[in-house]
Amino acid sequence: MILRSVLVLVLLVVVLSPASESLRFELQSGQTKCIAEDIKSNSMTVGKYHVVKPNEDQPLPDSHKLTVRVTSSHGNSFHSAEKVESGQFAFTAAEQGDYISCFWAAEHSPQITVTVDFDWRTGVHTKDWTNVAKKGQVNAMELELKNLFDTVQSIHEEMFYLREREEEMQELNKATTSKMFWLSFLSLFLCLSVAGLQFWHLKSFFQKKKLI
Repeated sequence: MILRSVLVLVLLVVVLSPASESLRFELQSGQTKCIAEDIKSNSMTVGKYHVVKPNEDQPLPDSHKLTVRVTSSHGNSFHSAEKVESGQFAFTAAEQGDYISCFWAAEHSPQITVTVDFDWRTGVHTKDWTNVAKKGQVNAMELELKNLFDTVQSIHEEMFYLREREEEMQELNKATTSKMFWLSFLSLFLCLSVAGLQFWHLKSFFQKKKLI
């Protein structure tokens, strides 16, 4: 029974909790690549990035260094770095919406390819429970309980977030339906008005010609 509950909890975490995004991508010189993450308000987010050295035995050339910007959908800046080979950022989202991380490689001739490792974590995934265990000197059971408690709290917050999004979509659907109704009513009124004018015009024409 306990094992089943844990499995259900893990499944809910996978479906509902904010994702941890770790990826490697390539960037051509002179080009920009942006990655967006939908983050709800008051959620912690942490990102780390570094350029993979083309030759491990040599320092990274300046041509492979990046310019990095992290902004919100409202245009607020949360991180900025120029000509760096690695960096990190961490902040608590003050507003709900998309947060965008953009990486730009400087122009170079001939064109080169820069490989970037980027790890972006949000919500419960931002916490390193191994370090928590070391600092707090807690045993394995306490560590597991802390982890489960934080996971359940994250699921609870995510459920409220999804409920708010659902209410927003319902309000949007109601507003759209209302607009469509009035637009249909106006279109019907215009069609009937035009038909009435045409009928009146034809009746007047036939009366003048004494056809009716």
